[in-house]
Amino acid sequence: MSRHRGVDAFEMDRESFFERKEIMTKTCSRIHAFALGLGLACSLTVSAQVQSYPTKAIRLICPFPAAGAVDIASRAIAQELSKNLNLPVTVENRPGAGGNIGSAEVVRAAPDGYTLLMTTSGIQAINPFLYNKMSFDPNKDLQPVSVLVSLNNVLVVNPSVKINSVAELIGQAKEQPEKLNYASSGSGTSIHMSGEMFKYMAGVNLIHIPYKGSAPAVSDLLGGQVMMMFDNIPSSMPHIKSGKLRAIATTGAKRDPSLPDLPTIAESGVPGYEAGVWFGLMAPTGTPKDIIAKLNAEIVKAAKGPDYIKKMNEQGYIVLASSAEQMGEMSRAEYARWGPIVKASGAKAE
Repeated sequence: MSRHRGVDAFEMDRESFFERKEIMTKTCSRIHAFALGLGLACSLTVSAQVQSYPTKAIRLICPFPAAGAVDIASRAIAQELSKNLNLPVTVENRPGAGGNIGSAEVVRAAPDGYTLLMTTSGIQAINPFLYNKMSFDPNKDLQPVSVLVSLNNVLVVNPSVKINSVAELIGQAKEQPEKLNYASSGSGTSIHMSGEMFKYMAGVNLIHIPYKGSAPAVSDLLGGQVMMMFDNIPSSMPHIKSGKLRAIATTGAKRDPSLPDLPTIAESGVPGYEAGVWFGLMAPTGTPKDIIAKLNAEIVKAAKGPDYIKKMNEQGYIVLASSAEQMGEMSRAEYARWGPIVKASGAKAE
């Protein structure tokens, strides 16, 4: 009798087990279906956001002061993008630490395409070697969108300085070591490194005086507080034309189209000398690829406008408008090129 009750109990437990298993299976299936639906809904939401992008104002962070070459380029492309997108693209200057302060702000921003950085080859390739402590990695925490323009620098002196050629500069620097000085837009910028490369290749010593941006440096150069500068062409061009600064040579491999009568430093007695810079847009890493692609397409469209090209060329810029992939390759090439130069210069910044 007890045996039959045991068998019956076993059968009841067995049936109960399979009933519970079936319920659990159905419940898991429902949960799985809900999760898939939720994932699909999120995916559709992100996709919709990408398709509708942009729907509001875009912030373009310029990590250098107003009126310098980076700022000029930032405002030029912002104007074109605003016109094409029919939305505000506002430029915000966040200068300091050779571009690191503004760059760090963009790194911390949401990766949604509404905060962009006007970076420079100096930020990407020089700062990592120059600064002992950086709160971010510009080549990992920022995502390429497009290189916009490149430009050479120009060696300019205050008219009161009795230097009219590269040969005279080298001669005076050797006769009076540590007496000649040059201004820069900040430690580690292309302007600073152009001077360091000159010192290294010409075998002379010049005193470096860093400023927080090209505009204040040029202001002191005009006032005679400093003697010379390897400035970006656009910020010095108006003063060259007015005669307030005397141009000595440009820093490119060949003569610059905006100053065709001016020799290069290389042809003026420092063979192999070449120093320039490019500017381009980057976004926080993690920005959806479709948004990067949309931004790139709009930037290339804007940069191909004949009025934009004419305006930029007249100021000394060479319009590039690259793909995002090309910008990544250019950053890696600059990183490999400038690392040894920064190390050889011994320059450091905090």
